[in-house]
Amino acid sequence: MGGNTTINLGVFGVFVLITLYIVYRAGSRNATASDYYAAGSSFTGPQNGIALSGDFLSAASFLGISGSIAVNGYDGFLYSIGWVVSWLLGLMIIAERLRNTGRFTLGDVLAFRMRQRPVRAAAANVTLVISLFYMIAQMAGAGALMALLLDVHSKVGQSVIIAVVGIVMVLYVLVGGMKGTTWVQIIKAVFLIMCVTLLTVFLLGKFGFSLSAILETASRNTPLGPEVLEPGVRYGATPTSRLDFISLALALVLGTASLPHVLMRFYTVPNAREARRSVVWATWMMATFYLCTLVIGFGALALVGSKEISAAPGGENSAAPLLAYEVGGAVLLGVVSAVAFATILAVVAGLTLTASASFAHDVYANVIKRGQADPRSEVRVARLTAVVVGLLAIVGGIAANGQNVAFLVALAFALAASANLSTIIYSMFWKRFNTPGTLWAVYGGLGSCIFLLAFSPAVSGAKSSIFPDVDFAWFPLSNPGLVSIPFSFLCGYLGTILSKEKADPAKQAEMEVRSLTGIGSGLK
Repeated sequence: MGGNTTINLGVFGVFVLITLYIVYRAGSRNATASDYYAAGSSFTGPQNGIALSGDFLSAASFLGISGSIAVNGYDGFLYSIGWVVSWLLGLMIIAERLRNTGRFTLGDVLAFRMRQRPVRAAAANVTLVISLFYMIAQMAGAGALMALLLDVHSKVGQSVIIAVVGIVMVLYVLVGGMKGTTWVQIIKAVFLIMCVTLLTVFLLGKFGFSLSAILETASRNTPLGPEVLEPGVRYGATPTSRLDFISLALALVLGTASLPHVLMRFYTVPNAREARRSVVWATWMMATFYLCTLVIGFGALALVGSKEISAAPGGENSAAPLLAYEVGGAVLLGVVSAVAFATILAVVAGLTLTASASFAHDVYANVIKRGQADPRSEVRVARLTAVVVGLLAIVGGIAANGQNVAFLVALAFALAASANLSTIIYSMFWKRFNTPGTLWAVYGGLGSCIFLLAFSPAVSGAKSSIFPDVDFAWFPLSNPGLVSIPFSFLCGYLGTILSKEKADPAKQAEMEVRSLTGIGSGLK
């Protein structure tokens, strides 16, 4: 496919130039910290819902899930189901209360009725770690995609590509802030939904609009045969793999409502009603998208074949681009690849903004400056942090190049659910919850997840590991969520019960009223 490089890069280049111009125009109106962090709470529910889906539908969704379905069949589609269901938790429990309680970051909520400095520092640390894990997955997807498009097989060439992606996404954040980044997310989400819908329609048309015909052809084009349509190809063969699936499902369903860059989006709308509408719009957008990935994944298996997909540069992540080339030739491949690449850019820009905002607002403004920071200096620190985070993401992406991005993102979800979910739930609903409980829950969940992950098959001891040539794994599950998420809740409970610190009843009552009504939130 190297001969189509001009078309592929041309389409992508046009997209980048247009979106950079939009980001520049939107970012030029960033007059305050609220504008930079939360777009001045100026977006409507539908706009923010589309942007939410744009933030969430990452390289893992488009490249990773399509590839996982093409290789693992039914079991690959489990990622899609988990991520759609997860938004119900966000809609019913998180969105409205979070929007009413905070201003810019998750640290605003967690520190509301606690001691500010240690809790804000913990929230910022967790946000940086989760954002970096998520960004590394996106960077790995960028390397895989461009390896396929430019026919770059060398690790050095792919590393250069990852570095270029990192530089462009840092530009988005530096120039546009939340307002510019949100418009990029909206444009990207619309393009992505249109792209997968058209690809699905083309594909169904090729098989007489019969999904059964696609599935039957797919089952003949894989060594697995008809088993590819049944549960158990990847999960279910052994008791350990079944536990691994339960762990993955927990991470996917509980992780969404705990992701810092998703939670931060609720502050870009003017009130709780628009926050709820955001989640409804995002859920419909993503349900449509993930239904299309089912057709695209099995379609890639039917028309390309599992051997060709696994052997292509980028491995599993190449399924959707290879299918686009098979269905529509070089032009459709260029469009699909440009959209996939724009997906990576937009998601990483959103993550970079979240990580830099958390450090600048929670650590610099409220821990170092004790709430006395000048808004301009705060934004300046956020921009400097964005550059540092971007460099770290580039290095991590180069190290993780070649991994399935859906799998890598699932690990970020496990981290988010382990560190954030227990503290959010306890803060909102448990009157006795206090500062030691918050710190125990945050650091206990995050630490246990990273510790178990380091000694899991995800890192060493298996062909798909990050370090396949060494084996220091003793924890049997690839995703640690089954252990680390309950452990976080236990840590939060024990930290609260065993400490002598009393919760502030006045602050708790204020938080309860504010979370239910929005009165006193200080936002429009």
